[in-house]
Amino acid sequence: ALPINALTQETSSRANDEAEIRAVVQAFIDTRESDDRAGLTATLTAEADQLVSTGRLRAGRAAVVDGSLSTTASTGGRRQISIETIRFLSPDIAIGDGPYDVVGRTNGPDRHYLTTMIFQREDGRWKIAAIRNMQPRQ
Repeated sequence: ALPINALTQETSSRANDEAEIRAVVQAFIDTRESDDRAGLTATLTAEADQLVSTGRLRAGRAAVVDGSLSTTASTGGRRQISIETIRFLSPDIAIGDGPYDVVGRTNGPDRHYLTTMIFQREDGRWKIAAIRNMQPRQ
């Protein structure tokens, strides 16, 4: 069994990691909405990929950045991702799940998705390694 202070440190560290993961998700949204290419790039690992709700895969950081900025420009609306659960697969890899909403779109009705994101700690900072967006069954 771990000593109480080690368990407290581990719990505190985990809470800090969860806060940092949620902050990188918010930075992903904020930089995307403000058309901040450099900021958006900084939220992603080099090998990041994104499976969008149409089933198309954006492979590599540049493809995720280009596709995200292009989609935001063409659809408008406000995006929100709420990571509700985070599970740590290792000290430097985590998976998060939650709703992803796009409201006030200029090219159609609001969209309500589910997203799963894989996070990887690189050089002490959490980044997004993979994004899987899906439409819930009706």
